[in-house]
Amino acid sequence: MTWDYAEGNPFSESSGNFADVIEAWIYKTLTFLPISPLPGRVNQSDAAISIANEKLLVSTDPPYYDNIGYADLSDFFYVWLRKSLRSIYPQLFATALTPKLQELIATPYRHEGSNKKAQAFFENGLGEAFSRMHEGQMADYPLTVYYAFKQSEDEDDAEDDKGVLVQQTASTGWETMLAGLIRSSFLITGTWPVRTEKQGRVRDVASNALASSIVLVCRLRQTKATIATRKQFTSELRQSLPKSLRDLQHGNIAPVDLAQAAIGPGMAVFTKFAKVVEPNGSAMTVRTALGIINQVLDETLAEQEGEFDADTRWALAWFEQFGMNPEAFGTAETLSRAKGTAINGLEKAGIVKAKGGKVQLLARTELPEDWDPATDGRLTVWETVQHLIRVLEGEGEAAAAALVGKLGGLADTARDLAYRLYAICERKKWADEARAYNGLVIAWPELMKLSIRAKPATTPDMFER
Repeated sequence: MTWDYAEGNPFSESSGNFADVIEAWIYKTLTFLPISPLPGRVNQSDAAISIANEKLLVSTDPPYYDNIGYADLSDFFYVWLRKSLRSIYPQLFATALTPKLQELIATPYRHEGSNKKAQAFFENGLGEAFSRMHEGQMADYPLTVYYAFKQSEDEDDAEDDKGVLVQQTASTGWETMLAGLIRSSFLITGTWPVRTEKQGRVRDVASNALASSIVLVCRLRQTKATIATRKQFTSELRQSLPKSLRDLQHGNIAPVDLAQAAIGPGMAVFTKFAKVVEPNGSAMTVRTALGIINQVLDETLAEQEGEFDADTRWALAWFEQFGMNPEAFGTAETLSRAKGTAINGLEKAGIVKAKGGKVQLLARTELPEDWDPATDGRLTVWETVQHLIRVLEGEGEAAAAALVGKLGGLADTARDLAYRLYAICERKKWADEARAYNGLVIAWPELMKLSIRAKPATTPDMFER
């Protein structure tokens, strides 16, 4: 583990200076804190130890499997703090380095170099902690679990409910945390995406880092649940997940967070059953359930393509297969017939260029800067998204908001396409292109706010006639 940059000069006017820290962080925090006559109390204790004679409201951010070595990181500061504060807090600084024996993290070097032993230690400890929370949690309130751990690209081949072999994505970190909750008799009843991650942080630069924490809402299981088959679970998931996905999109969740946020409503279906039985009679694992949730999420995003015009559906299929690379005219023509359009029509729409027997999607840098949706004779959702990103990146939010104002009702459809394009780029590992679509959705609330302010009250919506 190495540091990204050295500490800033506290006496300068640059980021991290002492005055800015006081004004921008401490002062603003204090002004928003509630005022109460009741005293606050802070204790440090082991979460796996039973809390006697207390009923609590538990809200927790559990450790992230093997992702962050908290105690190892703490040693960097601890050795200096110990030199200056050991005489004042002798119990806190009794050891040469931070205590690590009880730290709940799957670190192999603390377990004889064994990944299996480290995994078992983490899973057992997390399950024990959730069991203690179950004992202490007030039944009238939910347990909330904050999790900002991005799903990894661990892929397994598995059969779907029709017996077809498909590739499913899951995550060891999510799997372990969810399994611990379920074993402790918690039901997952919802998801609250919360924008907690600071933009511009080092972790965020040149990466598709999460923008939100996903808060899982968990309730104590009160009634005896029934058993379901794999087919029943998948069927209920396909009925409920599309509406939850729509709610998340309308709430403007960042595309990078969508897969994580979908886990909540997906696991709500899974945990309502006592267990889900596989065709061979075994109980479905959390890992398999996560894979199915991701599969249904992809299906739902694909089904949203029905909102798009034929030219956009062609561009989407072409982009997914070939990206921005040129391919044979014959291949493009075959796809155009399947999508109900034609290559010359795609050229008129300003989506592609066809030359020398090759067809290629136009890059955003090749789009006309004077484009106006009101005068476009063949307006498509595809070019709308590309122009929005071009203007946002090149001219800023005010100019992009003005364009949103001209688009009227088409703007929301463009945002839906941005979600779909992000999912494709993430799967293909096209990081730069993925950031463009993620950035558009993140900026959307501000664009809408600016466009409403700038729009005259008497100006008719071009899509309302």
